[in-house]
Amino acid sequence: MRKFSQRTFYLLAVDAALMIAAFYIALILRFDGEVPLQFLGALLYLIPFIVTVNLGFLLAFKLYGRVWEYASWEELFSIIKAATCGSILVFALTAVFQLRSLPRSVYILGWFFTIVFLGISRSWWRINRDYLHRKRRVGTRVLIVGAGSAGAMLAKEIQSNAHLGMETMAFVDDDPQKLGRIMLGIPIKGTRYDIPELVCSLGIEEIIIAMPSVKGPPMRGIINICEETPARIKIIPHLYPNDQGSLLSQMRTVNMEDLLGRLPVQVDLQQVSGYLQDKIVMVTGGGGSIGSELCRQVLTFHPRFLIIIDASENNLFDIEQELKLAGWSERIVIELADIRDRESMERVYQAFRPQVVFHAAAFKHVPMMERHPEAALVNNVLGTYNVAGLADEYRVETFIQISTDKAVNPTSVMGATKRIAELVIKDLNRNSSTTFAAVRFGNVLGSRGSVIPTFEKQIEAGGPVTVTHPDMTRYFMTIPEAVELVIQAGAMAKGGEIFVLDMGEPVKILDLARDLIRLYGLEPWQDIDIVFTGIRPGEKLFEELFSNKEDMSSTIHERIFISRKEIDSNYVDIAHTIDSLIRETASNKEAIIKLLVELIPEYHHPDYQKQIQAKVIPMRAAH
Repeated sequence: MRKFSQRTFYLLAVDAALMIAAFYIALILRFDGEVPLQFLGALLYLIPFIVTVNLGFLLAFKLYGRVWEYASWEELFSIIKAATCGSILVFALTAVFQLRSLPRSVYILGWFFTIVFLGISRSWWRINRDYLHRKRRVGTRVLIVGAGSAGAMLAKEIQSNAHLGMETMAFVDDDPQKLGRIMLGIPIKGTRYDIPELVCSLGIEEIIIAMPSVKGPPMRGIINICEETPARIKIIPHLYPNDQGSLLSQMRTVNMEDLLGRLPVQVDLQQVSGYLQDKIVMVTGGGGSIGSELCRQVLTFHPRFLIIIDASENNLFDIEQELKLAGWSERIVIELADIRDRESMERVYQAFRPQVVFHAAAFKHVPMMERHPEAALVNNVLGTYNVAGLADEYRVETFIQISTDKAVNPTSVMGATKRIAELVIKDLNRNSSTTFAAVRFGNVLGSRGSVIPTFEKQIEAGGPVTVTHPDMTRYFMTIPEAVELVIQAGAMAKGGEIFVLDMGEPVKILDLARDLIRLYGLEPWQDIDIVFTGIRPGEKLFEELFSNKEDMSSTIHERIFISRKEIDSNYVDIAHTIDSLIRETASNKEAIIKLLVELIPEYHHPDYQKQIQAKVIPMRAAH
């Protein structure tokens, strides 16, 4: 309390002196510097009265309880109101009580100068704080990429939060109109191409990319330039309209999604809502990477309820808890069921009568399926036939199968079984009231068992990071992006299509490994070694999204393409032969491989490649 009183007394004394100066200057200006003695005497007579009244109003407007180091326009308006009220009252009282008076212009000029002087005195506190702050602060030296609204807000936050120990040394921006200018006392020193030089010359320790509207390849280009420097890289990913939250709280490290450089997906919400809203929707493999994201996104379109199927109780438990916490308890049904068990799946169909089915359940790990082809055949083929065949029987409106680029000219058991699953879907569609379609895409970032989590574990363990081949390439997209396109494709399906998602440019796995190591703040081959282990069984150097035999055409969505090729006559009735074929071969690995080669002539298996003829081997007759 003592400290506050001293401060208030000091401010009162300063303000009193400023008011005296304001009215004295007003008097001098009124008389061009030659003030008559009578008016000089009147001023001396009235000064105690003027000061007391004005200080009273300043106190009434609580101007002495404010933190002037952070003064803003609000404080200035309060000063104007207090000075105006004080001047009006002084003028009125002098007139009413016929006190010694001054010319009216002196009161007006005095009012004006009082506002100016008090405003300047308050501003001095903030200017002094900012100056000393910049002079004395010792902390992380920051370079902000982007001198737009996000960059300005970020810089202001940094200036206002001294405890963070950060200092913005400069902006960079590609707009030539901004170069050389000063914003918030911080110079705009160059473009993105000047970043390496500025990091060196200014001793920059942290680069913050404050360009939330920039996505895709342009963002990747900026990140690539930043990676040439030893500075840490942070990013502001979002800037929402009317967002009052802290940008610093949104700031995060660059992740693989940023490095992938993919443009955001645009979904036709009206079209999607038409086939999902108020519908009974079922997702198989709902606890997996793709399946769980399907559940999240489908629920945003407000189905009547969502049936989530998975054979893993742990996966089911995790997605159930997540969705309940998100407020979806009333709209979800959890069913522990195995797609390989037709009876258990039929009980689900019978009980809930789903109208839309997303079939995401599958075995997907290539090397493991090479060792266990029987598991791939039963799960990926028979499981698909069970779920899709029941969809036909129970008159499901739309059935969407999740496929893979590994089904194109397959070199693995997994790819071959997924190709057969596509053919099963196309075959069933011929004579069904259900709209069957498949959606084919490549790798997704962050899915379980995929390359990114594997690399992360290896880096965290100190390395080495294992890459099969220096020229190995793959297509990548994010899980949310893939699912958004799957849902969109479902709205576009007419029956029998294989939708192919635009995966962008293929990415070298070696580049992916190097980028991920750098994201950890480490240097490839210096801090973390990269070792080439050789191509694994069933793998190929590059993936294909469609074969040269498929007639691909565009759709109304620029990121979705479609194969409308009719099912080959050799594959007619394949769906109805699956059960018997699997029974004949399920316990014999060699027989399984032979069967896959016979069914899928483009399947390149090294042990049977020589046996494959140029023509398709006829399908066995249905039993």
